[in-house]
Amino acid sequence: MPLVVRLLGLAVFAMGTSEFMLSGLTPDIAADLHVSVPTAATLTSVFAVGMIVGAPAAALLSLRWPRRRALVVFLGVFLLTHVAGALTSSFAPLLALRFVGALANAGFLAVALATAVSLVAPDAKGRATSALLGGVTVACVAGVPGGALLAQLWGWRAAFWAVALLTLPALFTLVRSVPGGRDKGTPHPDTRPAAHADAHADAHPETRPEVHPDTRPDARRELAALRRPRLQLALLLGALVNGATFCAFTYLAPLLTEVTGAPASWVPVLLALFGAGSFFGVTLGGRYADVHAARLLAGGTLALCVGWPLPALAANWAPAVLTCAFLLGVGSFAVGTTLISGALYASPDAPTLGGAYATAAFNVGAALGPWLGGLPIAVGADYRAPLWVSAGLVALAGAVGGTALLVRKSVATRSASP
Repeated sequence: MPLVVRLLGLAVFAMGTSEFMLSGLTPDIAADLHVSVPTAATLTSVFAVGMIVGAPAAALLSLRWPRRRALVVFLGVFLLTHVAGALTSSFAPLLALRFVGALANAGFLAVALATAVSLVAPDAKGRATSALLGGVTVACVAGVPGGALLAQLWGWRAAFWAVALLTLPALFTLVRSVPGGRDKGTPHPDTRPAAHADAHADAHPETRPEVHPDTRPDARRELAALRRPRLQLALLLGALVNGATFCAFTYLAPLLTEVTGAPASWVPVLLALFGAGSFFGVTLGGRYADVHAARLLAGGTLALCVGWPLPALAANWAPAVLTCAFLLGVGSFAVGTTLISGALYASPDAPTLGGAYATAAFNVGAALGPWLGGLPIAVGADYRAPLWVSAGLVALAGAVGGTALLVRKSVATRSASP
């Protein structure tokens, strides 16, 4: 994997830490800025909205920029929002800064995905996606607990300063390492053996017929890619699966403390196990998504349908909940990584907006999942209920994907008939 992709992963690590660390900082921010805890929690919601809006908007804005400039501008804005956030003394500016930071985060991730897949072989999009998303999973394992520890020692502003400092080395090295030319599509020659190429085409048939002699950035062409049914399917499935992931993840800690009865000191262990599982899941997806996408999606979806209810059924036994957190982290992120790479394969003529579409779709799931999980709790259910909601969302994804596959095979059969 090229060094540049690893450097992009470092920046994504800093951004992932920023996105998830607020779950442990909300009470401190509320007390320091004299707002209620629910009001402080809107910092998380506004960040998700910024990611949804920012991914396609910022990617469109950057289409006429060289990739190096786009990455440096987005990462520089992200860094400045955290410096300003650490210095602010009132809530409204902090809320606005989180929204701007999310816009920069979304734009950076969209361009970083396009850059990563342009620097590897045409059949290595899954591995490139895995290298980037590995930064998010490492943030879950190390960055978020580290931010919480800094907040306990020196206050919530220390976590913002830490994210800014993490961003600096990535910013300086990207200036020197990323190719400076405009986006010209995927320049890596396709030198795969014929058998490997056939296997890749079977895993991602949507890439086979696509030939675009003119691969220069073109907003109209990249926007038109969104009309492609296979891309729409990948985005819908991504939103459903990520919605299931965040629906359950949001309520795993209260499940452990309120239902299982474990002490609060076990919560970091639970979150670290889920984060470790997500890291292994991203690695698994990166290894197999390029050649065994269909099998990974089918097997992973079935495993998640069965797996999400297991912590609810075994909620009275803490070791079972902890074990399930690790295994479900593996399954969720393996399937999620495969769907993101599938969206990139389904949009070969939209190298920048393909990543933006995937980013937006997954953040739609991240925003809606916790809300859907909270609905049964609002009417009196306990914290087992969101796990059943997650199973339902994954089952819906499986039904949609299975139906689409049957329709595709039926159309292919009719087309092949004399």
